[in-house]
Parts: sequence; structure tokens; C-alpha cells
Amino acid sequence: MLKIEGGVPPIHCAITVPGDKSISHRALMIAALSNGVCKITNLLYGEDCLHTVKALRELGISIELLPERCSAMVHGCSGKFRTPKRDVYCGNSGTTMRLLAGILAAQSFCSRLVGDPSLSRRPMKRIMEPLSLMGAKLSAGEGDDFPPLLVEGRKPLRPIIYRMPVASAQVKSAILLAGLSAQGESTVIEYTRSRDHTERMLQDFGVTIRRHGEEILLKGPSIPQARNFRVPGDISSASFWILAAAAQPGAKLLIRNVGLNPSRRAVLDILSRMGAHIRAMSTEQVEIGEPSGSIEITGVQLRATTVQGEEISNAIDEIPIIAVAGALAQGETIIRNAQELRVKETDRIAALTANLRAMGVRVVERGDGMEIQGKDSLIGARLKSFGDHRIAMAFSIAGLFAVGETIIEDTSCIRTSYPGFEKTLRRFSKGLIYQDLN
Repeated sequence: MLKIEGGVPPIHCAITVPGDKSISHRALMIAALSNGVCKITNLLYGEDCLHTVKALRELGISIELLPERCSAMVHGCSGKFRTPKRDVYCGNSGTTMRLLAGILAAQSFCSRLVGDPSLSRRPMKRIMEPLSLMGAKLSAGEGDDFPPLLVEGRKPLRPIIYRMPVASAQVKSAILLAGLSAQGESTVIEYTRSRDHTERMLQDFGVTIRRHGEEILLKGPSIPQARNFRVPGDISSASFWILAAAAQPGAKLLIRNVGLNPSRRAVLDILSRMGAHIRAMSTEQVEIGEPSGSIEITGVQLRATTVQGEEISNAIDEIPIIAVAGALAQGETIIRNAQELRVKETDRIAALTANLRAMGVRVVERGDGMEIQGKDSLIGARLKSFGDHRIAMAFSIAGLFAVGETIIEDTSCIRTSYPGFEKTLRRFSKGLIYQDLN
């Protein structure tokens, strides 16, 4: 449980955020597929990524963790994993289950992926269909759509041309990871671009992969070449503090060493359109790999906007904090085409609607989004996290702008993606003046 007292004075500080969750998952998996030892630094030690570590160990991968240095030594297996002795547990991590399914589709054994109750309600048919077309056999539980997920691998897999029905970085990644073991060129066609961490990282690890318009082409079979890799700070984690400063006139915040991948910057574009004064400064320009740098935010009064279309897929994880931004902005903020939020850790559209209404905000819930009427001040309230880390963190920030005390129930879920969030929140709530938080 978290208690937040609203009405804090403007912040003036510099911070860093933990390593990017999406990139940490992929770095661990691609290093495990590689032909040697890889050192990963600034790795996120959240529960989701640790479930990836445990799953890879169950599949025979040696991983040495150095938490005090936020790093790991991963001993690659050149794509040849060990038959697991038990179910491979993925916890609450959809990324772990879906991407591992792509890797396991190319193994010459059968494996069973299981998750916690929340993950067991998340759809898997979206990866089962393309991986089955490649020659693997997959089956699931209830309705042949929900975990547990049984994967009977095939070696070698067939290359396919797959047209993405909806934008999904996880589905795309599962196909590309499977494509490493296919005999020939696998092609993914995405009409709406999703985040491209997998493509960048595979190229960084020496895999022949290229983009041609809407097509992503990967030549198999291919073994990633071992190398060291540094994970940039997570822009999704940074987005909570970005709003905390952006919506607070007079505030100034600097966030150092954060990822600035163009496919993840939609949240910066949306908040800038809402009037936020945001300046992103890359430390270097990179053709492959992950760009990173600093973000400087100056607080102002925000104004409403509409978030819809292609923008949604690249801001899907940040929609909870964008919804809170809408509640603090002048005018009506509209979020459309975000039906994917219904099948996240919880139904995020319903959760956002319930909590915003509890804080006195007028919200119209739609099937694919919501309409949020901004107001001058929020009302402190007792709110549910719904077991969802992003809901818990988004409304912790909302609490900073509320009159009175806000209580967020069941906040242990925050550990899945952001260990240390509560510590930084406590310091933010005191109104920091020219402090450096590292």
C-alpha cells in the first residue's frame, strides 16, 4: 500500500531510472541464443526480468547475476537449449512467455509455459498461429488461447511471410526469434510500426536482418554473435516522473541516461502536444543499437489532446500516465483505438475509468478508449491497483496533484517493472530543490 499526500511544491532535481524492461528481456534471450559469453549491464532487476532469468536457467542457460552492479553474465548456447525438467514458469510476464515461445518453437523437444493467474488470462493465439505456420505445434488452455502454453518444437522451422493483423512487438519478436532457426528468409510485414528493440538488437548481435518499407526480413539459420550490451534507462518508467514535472508549473527535472529509441518516443510527442516543455538530448547518434541520452522537463499548465491511430501502438504502455495527464489538462482528452489495453495485466481501460472517477474526474468509457474531462484539481481517494504495476504508478503520480491523501492498495505489483519507485516517489513528494537522485 502507498499513501501520497497531495499539494507538493515544485520539484527541481535530476534523476536516473532503472534499465529498460523490454530491452532487458530481449538482451537476456538473445545473449542466451548467442555463441559465447555476454555481459549485460544496467539490467533491470524487476520481477518480470528475473522470471526470464529463471526460465532461461530452466532451459540450461548459465546466468551469473551481479545485482549490486545491475549486470549479468550470460553463457550462450548457440541456439541449443536443454529440455526442461518441469514447467517453465513465466510469472506475470507476457514478454517472457511470448518471446520464449518463439525460441522454443525451434527446439527439438516439448515444453510447457505457465504463468500466474493474471498471465493465465492473457491471449496467446496471436503467437500460436504464426509459429504453427513455421512448423511448430502449439496448444493452449481455455479456448485454445490462454496459458498454459504447450510448445512442441520443430527443427528446422519453415520461413514464412507473415502479415501482422495488428501491431504487436511481442508477436513480431516471437516470429523473428523463431526465424533464427528457419531455413531461408522469414518476413514480417507490419502496416503499423511497433517498437523495434528486437530488430535493433539482433542486428547489433550480428544477425542479418533488414527493413524494407513495411517488411522486416531475417535470413536464417543464424546464431547471434556474443557481445557485451548496455541497457538504457526505461522511458516507460521515466514517463511517470516526466508527467510529475511537466504538469507542475515551475518544476524542472532532468532525467539522465534514458532510452530515446524513436519507436518509444510517442509519449514525449503526446505530452509535448499537450504543451509540456520537453527537450530530449541524445548522447550520440547510432545506426544500430539503442540510442540514449537525457530528457529535460519544465513544468507548465497542460492542455487536452487526442491520442489515436498509429500513435497508440508506440505509447501503449504509457497510456495510463497519459490518461492521468488528461485529467490534469485543460479541456477534453480523447483516447481511441486502444482496445489492446483490455488484455493487459488488467483491463486498463476499466481500471483507469474507475480510478479517475474516484478522484472526481468526468470520464466516458468506450470500448477502445475513453474521454477524459480535465479539472483544476483531483480529489484524494482510496484506489485499487488491480494488481497492475502501471496503474499503481500512474495513480501514485495522480496523488501528488490531489487535494488530501491518496491511498493506492496492493502496490507490490510495482516490483515487476520498477524496483525503487516508492523511494523516488517519497522524495518527490517532499518537493526537491536542486537535488541529484541516483
